[in-house]
Amino acid sequence: MAIIAFILLSFIGTAQQPANEKEIKEKKPYRILTSGKQVTVKSTKEIKYVMLWTIGGNRVVEQKEINTSSCTFTIPVNQKNFYLMIGLDGGKIYTEKIGIQ
Repeated sequence: MAIIAFILLSFIGTAQQPANEKEIKEKKPYRILTSGKQVTVKSTKEIKYVMLWTIGGNRVVEQKEINTSSCTFTIPVNQKNFYLMIGLDGGKIYTEKIGIQ
């Protein structure tokens, strides 16, 4: 009887909802496509600006006043990993680590 109760409680424990909304992962309103050193950002919202940094903190790309839903740029340095910041219409800012081949 105790074994059955333990099994049932373990199933119930894994099916619980997150305690708060911060634990729910928000779907990004953009996609990042890479092809060699070319990076394209496509968004469902208007892109205001993009910035790209090396892992060491050197800014290598900065485009302001884009004001469209798609942006393409070429990375001017020979590195594989970067941080990309995307500013969207409405003031929402997203940052993520990207890699290129």
